[in-house]
Amino acid sequence: MRLSLPYGTGLCEADLDWGRCLGILDISDTPPIERVDEAARYAIEHPIGLERNLYDFVRPDDTVAIVVSDAFRQTGIEQILPALLDGLTRSGIRERDIQFFFATGSHRPPTEAEQERILGPAVFARYKHQAFSHDPGDPENLVFVGTTSRGTPVSVNKRARACAHLILTGAVVLHYFGGFGGGRKSLLPGLASLETIARNHSLNLHPVRPELDPAVRIGALDGNPVAEDMLEGARLCGVRYIINTVLDRHQRIAGVFAGELDAAHRAAADFARRLFAVPIAQKADLVIASAGAAKNFIQSHKALFNACQALAPHGRVVFLCRAPEGFGGDKFSRWLGLGSREAIIAELRKNAEINGQTALSTIEKGPKCVMVTELGASEVAKLGARSADTLDAALAVVREELAKEGCVDPFYYVMPSASYTAPMLSGLGR
Repeated sequence: MRLSLPYGTGLCEADLDWGRCLGILDISDTPPIERVDEAARYAIEHPIGLERNLYDFVRPDDTVAIVVSDAFRQTGIEQILPALLDGLTRSGIRERDIQFFFATGSHRPPTEAEQERILGPAVFARYKHQAFSHDPGDPENLVFVGTTSRGTPVSVNKRARACAHLILTGAVVLHYFGGFGGGRKSLLPGLASLETIARNHSLNLHPVRPELDPAVRIGALDGNPVAEDMLEGARLCGVRYIINTVLDRHQRIAGVFAGELDAAHRAAADFARRLFAVPIAQKADLVIASAGAAKNFIQSHKALFNACQALAPHGRVVFLCRAPEGFGGDKFSRWLGLGSREAIIAELRKNAEINGQTALSTIEKGPKCVMVTELGASEVAKLGARSADTLDAALAVVREELAKEGCVDPFYYVMPSASYTAPMLSGLGR
């Protein structure tokens, strides 16, 4: 097989004349929506899981909070907002009674330029003085709304919670421990306190054993304690309505879903699963995966995670991960610096944080991985991985390692878009 895989903005190529190919795993192509404004109006006026549409239960003089994602996610919501705002104002909602909230979770707040990109220039010009970045560490701007059945104390943005209507927006993607992005996740962690986020994310760990909880799975909402806790937390806040998009690999809107918090999210998740999840009948000895144009390792981690979903326990990953900007954060490096999965888990039990979750996931997968990358030798060593200068060289390393373990004719998958493609064994992921 002639391999030609994305590497940054270029390609890595090699001839593979050994092993047995089980398939090329890639996402489905689907046409983008041509008239997003029409699709948005139809979705909002025909809500999933509700008998009445949004405009039937808002009243003049009501206050409305519209929650949008932060600068770290592409959602396409700027294309949806004009239709939503037009409908709200036609229903008697005054412009001054509409506020926007950037769901930062524990991320940094978006800059003014990023806020304009998220909302779109026209909406930003009208509402920039009514748009607020959530601060999860500011107790004066938080309000306690209750405790979930799993013991998570839920405190959220006070200003948003005070509005008569809380509308969550976002994009639904497969998420490696939340099951799916969008929906409930726009509120928890999006508008939650640091303590609430930490307690929810700590459910990623097994309650007794020093390991990740196997029930916390990509593409799983039911039976996933993190996802179920997020939903319960969002319901404590009285969220009635969401508008979610699903984007294709080119960041174009492929679907718009609006309606009840859980029902509309599940409809979007089903669509995203059909688009991004690839069923596999067996796991392979070798996965050759590309993180594409991801600029740093944290952005590339999703590709490595997905590759490992198709990998047998004894297997190896050849990982094309250019990462020209390095790890992508000092916090991630500090977590890796703890040195072992046991040390990371112990610290996560005291201070659950997303960079720690990613570090734990990475340190478990790094020893299986031979990378073609621009990361330095010390950085690769921190990941527990090895590096090679070329794709040919990386393939030679894994071939030798597998042969030493008695696997001389390995089965393999190729994943050219590993950041977007989620392999799932038949019967899993529901």
